[in-house]
Amino acid sequence: MPISVQTFKDVMSHFATGVTIVTTRQGSIVHGMTVNAFCSVSLDPMLVLVSVAKTLRSHFLIEASGSFAVNILAMEQMGWAERFAGRIPDVEDRFAGLPYTDAITGSPVLSGAIAWVDCRLWATYNGGDHTLFVGEVVDGAIPNRADPLLYYQSHWSRLAAEGPLTANPWPGDEDD
Repeated sequence: MPISVQTFKDVMSHFATGVTIVTTRQGSIVHGMTVNAFCSVSLDPMLVLVSVAKTLRSHFLIEASGSFAVNILAMEQMGWAERFAGRIPDVEDRFAGLPYTDAITGSPVLSGAIAWVDCRLWATYNGGDHTLFVGEVVDGAIPNRADPLLYYQSHWSRLAAEGPLTANPWPGDEDD
């Protein structure tokens, strides 16, 4: 018997991810959405991947523009994540009041993001009800140092206050 959709979602919620806002510009339209399905793919060429549902406006706009930027969020930007996820009622312009600059591709880069990459669309792949957009990184920066916003078990989360692990948790894996 195959796994149920709900069980699959529950299992996947146990994988902690960073939180990003993926932005694009198509003509005079600037658009962005909250995304946690983001990863690096390759160093040569430098490639990243975002997964976008085929039913979303963002999907059409990324295809049409041929570019996107990925803005990595800090803990303090949870409100931005909510806004760009469409969870705040009556917000028509998600960029209202948020400072941003245009990257090389024209995609918006949010001022205050921990880091960002600007990408030209390199390839697209069918991912079922999503499309996997692979972008070639043409620019990027780390303008702010802050703790990242995380997503775990369908909730916003943060790194533990103790900071990163320093001890080897796997006995026998020590370098000699």
